[in-house]
Amino acid sequence: MFAGLPELGISNGEDLKETLTNCTDPLKAIDQFQMENGILLPTLQSALPFLDLHGTPRLEFHQSVFDELREKLMERVATIAEGKDEDRYIKLEELLEKSFPLVKMPSIQPIVMQVLKHLPKVPEKKLKQVMADKELYKVCAVEVKRQIWQDNQALFGDEVSPLLKQYIVEKEAALFSSDLSVLHNFFSPSPKTRRQGEVVLKLTQMIGKNVKLYDMVLQFLRTLFLRTRNVHYCTLRAELLMSLHDLDISEICSVDPCHKFSWCLDACIREKFVDAKRARELQGFLDGVKKGQEQVLGDLSMILCDPFACNTLVLSTVRNLQELLSQDALPRDSPDLLLLLRMLSLGQGAWDMIDSQVFKEPRMAGLVHHQDLEVVTRFLPAMMSIVVDDYTFTVELKLPSEEKSSLTYPTTLPESFSRYVQENRVACEIGLYYVLHIAKQRNKNALQRLLPALVDTYNDMAFGDIFLHLLTGHLTLLSDEFGSEEFCTAVFDNFLLTSFSSKENVHRHCLRLLNHLHQKVLASYMETLMKTLEPPKQSSESMKELYTLLKEKLEASKKSPPEPEEAPSLDLGLHPVAVPSTPTTPL
Repeated sequence: MFAGLPELGISNGEDLKETLTNCTDPLKAIDQFQMENGILLPTLQSALPFLDLHGTPRLEFHQSVFDELREKLMERVATIAEGKDEDRYIKLEELLEKSFPLVKMPSIQPIVMQVLKHLPKVPEKKLKQVMADKELYKVCAVEVKRQIWQDNQALFGDEVSPLLKQYIVEKEAALFSSDLSVLHNFFSPSPKTRRQGEVVLKLTQMIGKNVKLYDMVLQFLRTLFLRTRNVHYCTLRAELLMSLHDLDISEICSVDPCHKFSWCLDACIREKFVDAKRARELQGFLDGVKKGQEQVLGDLSMILCDPFACNTLVLSTVRNLQELLSQDALPRDSPDLLLLLRMLSLGQGAWDMIDSQVFKEPRMAGLVHHQDLEVVTRFLPAMMSIVVDDYTFTVELKLPSEEKSSLTYPTTLPESFSRYVQENRVACEIGLYYVLHIAKQRNKNALQRLLPALVDTYNDMAFGDIFLHLLTGHLTLLSDEFGSEEFCTAVFDNFLLTSFSSKENVHRHCLRLLNHLHQKVLASYMETLMKTLEPPKQSSESMKELYTLLKEKLEASKKSPPEPEEAPSLDLGLHPVAVPSTPTTPL
């Protein structure tokens, strides 16, 4: 406990033991020991007997003096470090030399740690001693740890790894949340709110202003993204940069070439819309990538691959298409739309770009990625024709009976729509969001027409957690339709149940939906579904729990029938009619 005192020429317990062993008059020896090792203040000696008369033990007195002096010294260390003296760090290093031998003494340790914390460059030897001792490493301040980490990537990786795992677990838990709602979903929290998450705050604190540590974290995120293809790592990459931006850490923001692009995109994500002014800014950043600096495209693509960025870009695309319809204009004539597609394409290609290390953005006509030229000339017109079919049918229904034709609602889809949803990732993403848009309008006919096309999509995107999370939330708007077998067949038989047996996540999303809507589903159909969706033995615990919960809810509702509930009032007038050219509310 008193290790290190002899090195500084200060007597410890061992010395007292030796003195008492070898002396002839123990009381005199104790007096002598107290005189030599007590507080060297002449006027104090005559005052100490008064404390004895009050029954105050010497230990208590010395301890209180010690605690007071320690606080004063720690304050002084902070004052010196914050001062302007040129030799302030020399003073602190001298103090460190004197105090470091006592670093293992619990009472002195805080002083040593305070000195270490305030030294911008701790001597290498001391850092190694702290790193080698688990106890010391554990208690030292993050400012000291940063100096250790910057030259020990493996150790830093060990510290960061649990946080990255925790982040992914939290994101995935949000996608499987038991709350199903079109108003409160995965994308509802604002960027600023998300940056207050525990993991982002901890990583921001660990990095501080250290560019080397920031680069290490980015490298970890790239590596994990490559290894797992998990897009939540892209979200964290963007959140981390913007968290440092919030704190005005210019030492890092000024050297990250993606900073201004991220800042502009972050504002779009906040509004869930890319307006014309910001679109021009974003285009300027992309066009401004200079020869020899193409590697920045890898980072920009990762930021655009963030699901929150992607969500904003596709919502803006769908809204843009509505405006084009109302203006009788073609997709190829809209520069804003072409830019949105270009950014979507760059984001969707992030994994391939970082994996191949080929940092180039192929373009056609200086505007858009070559694959997406056909998206503009073939796929989007096909999608718009579906919108027109729908609109025509709606108008037809409102006509007086003598003017009606024998028009029935179309059930098939244009061949180019289905083909592009299968073969092109950008087309697929837009197609999926169009389905959500249809569900938001509570358009049952269009939904029944479109869902079968989603069984076969690019890279099975329709069976990914993000889309299924959003779709299940949007389907709550059509809860009354689940009383018809036709609608249940379209949602379950023609879509969800086509892949639930091979994809556990789809199975879980089915159960999430039914836990929310079971009272609305046709009773005979519900019975069949319960048999179909019973989890196999090897299923995860979370899936078995969901099924058990559903079973309990069904049994409870048999005993007491549900009271009629009011549907949430949601006036989302999003029909393809004339839209002002400067929309103020996102889809």
